[in-house]
Amino acid sequence: MRERYSRVGRAGLSLPSAVPMTSAPELRVAIPDDLPIAAHADDLVAALRDHRVVVVAGETGSGKSTQLPKLCLAAGRGANGMIGHTQPRRVAARSIASRVATELGVELGAEVGFSVRFDDRVADTTRIRLMTDGILLAELQRDPELRRYDTIIIDEAHERSLNVDFLLGYLRRLLDRRDDLHLVITSATIDTDRFARHFASADGTPAPVHLVEGRGHPVEVRYRPPQDDVDQVSAIIDAINELDPRSRTGIDGDVLVFLSGEREIHDTARAIRDLSLPRVEVLPLYARLSAAEQQRVFAPHPGRRIVLATNVAETSITVPGVRAVIDTGTARISRYSRRSKVQRLPIEPVSQASAAQRAGRCGRVAPECASVSTPRRISPRDPSSPSRRSSGPASPLSSCRWPRSGSVASTTFPSWRRPTPPRSPTGVASCSS
Repeated sequence: MRERYSRVGRAGLSLPSAVPMTSAPELRVAIPDDLPIAAHADDLVAALRDHRVVVVAGETGSGKSTQLPKLCLAAGRGANGMIGHTQPRRVAARSIASRVATELGVELGAEVGFSVRFDDRVADTTRIRLMTDGILLAELQRDPELRRYDTIIIDEAHERSLNVDFLLGYLRRLLDRRDDLHLVITSATIDTDRFARHFASADGTPAPVHLVEGRGHPVEVRYRPPQDDVDQVSAIIDAINELDPRSRTGIDGDVLVFLSGEREIHDTARAIRDLSLPRVEVLPLYARLSAAEQQRVFAPHPGRRIVLATNVAETSITVPGVRAVIDTGTARISRYSRRSKVQRLPIEPVSQASAAQRAGRCGRVAPECASVSTPRRISPRDPSSPSRRSSGPASPLSSCRWPRSGSVASTTFPSWRRPTPPRSPTGVASCSS
């Protein structure tokens, strides 16, 4: 009898799973040795087999998002249902699904698929399904028991979106009803002790926590003092000239520029193209961009590339070949106006941790890398502060009356961080923690 999956380790050792294979094609799982998670692959596979809940805390660039679904296959998961892997952004779900399919040697949409709004590429043979957290939340209305899955991976849990907070509470209760369901929680920065206690076993034993180091080189951070008579586009042009390989302070490599929104990206791209820099390609990257345009960022290219991105490139995806980062220090942050009862996206300064996260995006390729920061001010806002403090309750809280889900504001709902009692008839205050 053939074995279902195997993993080729750093020393070429094959680790077969205990699940026999019958009709599905064999998928050979190999973990790239250049990823830090490869050194922890054996321990993670053992934990995924022995424990129903595993918490993985790994720095950006460790390979956790792309390799954890494959490690689940190596541990025998995906035999009695799909491995569901959630991402906060559509571009991340598409790009990770494409890479996992390529590394497994299968066609995207077959054994590995993805589901985002207006684009669903999942087949009957799909074993790994990448999706946004909103897709999984909507699926709960049709299938409260999530019978299509035997493993759920909640990625980027540190972003503390309202969807993720609700899903974590719902899955905590679902684990009590489904003995065959396994859960993996992963993030770049995460409160590991709180998650481990929240998902403790019946005897009170906390869930196992695995720490995976990141891959990075020291980054030289250059601060450019703000000038009142210089607009943002001009400041970015000055930073690009400073990083030009022909200058004394230049860096030979691709440049990633963080901007707050689409309009700022298009204005900056137009100004850079007007410079007519030799052998330089300018590419935008934001969530509403078409899938074909987004994939251009990951394709091999000659010459030098300048990628203009929103905060989607901060944690969700890794832009290859980046040697320098230009950070404007701003982003569009979702805010809920209790006065007007609408959701807004104002431009605000990023947190200190987000600024450090952006600077680290250039420390992946070579030791000589630099981050040029041009913000006017940095917010002390905690990057892991729950977004439900600034979110409207309409989207996931409308699901609180589903069968067996309970009320989020009640003591019966297993929220991993207890909401405060409601202080207003609108119920908005009950969503904060």
